[in-house]
Order: sequence, then structure tokens, then C-alpha cells
Amino acid sequence: MGTITPAEATTEACHITHGYIGDKSQYLARLKRIEGQTRGIQRMVDEEIYCIDILTQISALTKALEGVALGLLDDHLKHCVVDAAKLGGEQAEIKMKEASAAIARLVRS
Repeated sequence: MGTITPAEATTEACHITHGYIGDKSQYLARLKRIEGQTRGIQRMVDEEIYCIDILTQISALTKALEGVALGLLDDHLKHCVVDAAKLGGEQAEIKMKEASAAIARLVRS
């Protein structure tokens, strides 16, 4: 068998379910609101609304997406990373690198 791929480690370390599953309905509701906000911004541009008003809505949309991202990251750390750490070895290292890379992406954005 040999080396475990990141995809295999993800599946194995997360036991086929993901940390956000318990809050799935809340995430979906938040994402639907975000989708509505996006459509609202499109409508504002189409209706040639004042730029500052559009930028204000974009800022709110950005914060909403950041909230979802931070929630998912928290769930990932509490579930997948902790499970992988308990297993130890290569899975733990892969999960830590994934989490670090995800945090770096969030910080850059």
C-alpha cells in the first residue's frame, strides 16, 4: 500500500463525514442568504445605484463569507484535524499542512 494520498488521508481522518455536518442546515441557510445578497448587488449595479451603497453591500457580503469560512475552518480543526492527530503519523501531518494552507489563504484574502 505505501504512501497515503491527501485524498485518502482526508477520507480516513474525517471518517467519511465532515466536521460541519452537524451544522449543515445552518451553513446552507447562511449561504442562501449570501446568494441573495449577491443577487441584490447585481440588481444594484443594473439599476445604477450609487457606488458607495454598492461597496457597503459588498463589504457586508465579504464579512458574511468570512463568517462561513471561519466556521468551516473551526469545524475542520475540531473534527478532521483532531481525528488525524489522534491517529498520528502521516495523516496528522497532512491535515496540519492542509489547515495551515487554508488559514494562509484566508489571511491573504
